[in-house]
Amino acid sequence: MLSKCANPSCTAAFLYLHEGKLFRMEVVQPSDGAQEDFKSDGNGRTTQRLEYFWLCDACAAQMTIVRTATGRVKTAPLMAFRAAS
Repeated sequence: MLSKCANPSCTAAFLYLHEGKLFRMEVVQPSDGAQEDFKSDGNGRTTQRLEYFWLCDACAAQMTIVRTATGRVKTAPLMAFRAAS
C-alpha cells in the first residue's frame, strides 16, 4: 500500500492520485525472503510481483523510478534520462 513518496529522503504523504506520478513496476525478490504474493519461476529461485510506487510533484520533477539489472526498484535522477534521449 502506498503511504509516502518513493524518494527515501522525502516525507510527502500520498493522498490523491492527481498529485505526483504513479508507477507500476515488476519487483523481483530472491526466494529466501519470498512472500505469499510473489510468483515462483518454477524452480524456486526468484519471485516477482507487481508493485506501485509514487513520487510527489516535487520529486517527480527531478527523478523517476527505474528497475536495476537485478530487478530491484530505485529512484534515479531524471536528468540522466533526458540527456540520453
